[in-house]
Amino acid sequence: MYRIEAHGIPYKRLNEMLREAADRGEKEIELVGVNGQRYLGSGIRSRVKITIHGVPGNDLGSFLDGPEITVYADGQDAIGNTMNEGKIVVHGSAGDVIGYGMRGGKIHIRGHVGYRVGIHMKEYRRQVPVVIAGGTAGDFFGEYMAGGVAILLGLDCGPGERLTGDYLGTGMHGGVIYLRGEVDPSYLGQEVAVFDLEPQDEEALDKYLQEYCQDFALDYENVRRARFIKLVPVSSRPYGRLYAY
Repeated sequence: MYRIEAHGIPYKRLNEMLREAADRGEKEIELVGVNGQRYLGSGIRSRVKITIHGVPGNDLGSFLDGPEITVYADGQDAIGNTMNEGKIVVHGSAGDVIGYGMRGGKIHIRGHVGYRVGIHMKEYRRQVPVVIAGGTAGDFFGEYMAGGVAILLGLDCGPGERLTGDYLGTGMHGGVIYLRGEVDPSYLGQEVAVFDLEPQDEEALDKYLQEYCQDFALDYENVRRARFIKLVPVSSRPYGRLYAY
């Protein structure tokens, strides 16, 4: 594994070093001492595995197109911004606007996430983006989703703690949200409704959650034992005129 001591290195230079290592064929790169450097992993188009020790800055894996990034700390805002392919695994909590506009790949967050997670997610051809968070989420989870899958597990919810904030699924016109637990109807955006799972939903959850639990060494049976519900849009493409033609 190729190791880079990142402490004190400006984000532009650190990203140059990452790209140089990937371009010369390194398969595994370890960054140590990361402290707020932005855009890590951007501009790399290979299957390289990047391990980060420390807290990366905003836009981790933005426009990601192949790499697998694992963070052994918390993440900040805009993780996976407009990512196309690859995987990001965060062994802590993360900030706002996770997965903005992503059209492929996977983002697995072990802990809580902030506001507007999954905003503008969309499917592209055969690509289906997936965001899974193990804790709770702030307001506007799944806002304006046009495709893809967003899953919220609430594994660390305390007594009486809300799974999501307000305006859940506001403006959603595609894709699906799966929630482990119940949600008060007053939290929902006007465009979505709650439904029980169908057999194809159960199969999809099995696939997504088995991989998620493997990433974090979680007991899959315990995670899957709770009741899940799904949210899908019930309006007729309310924002279609804004995003097409």
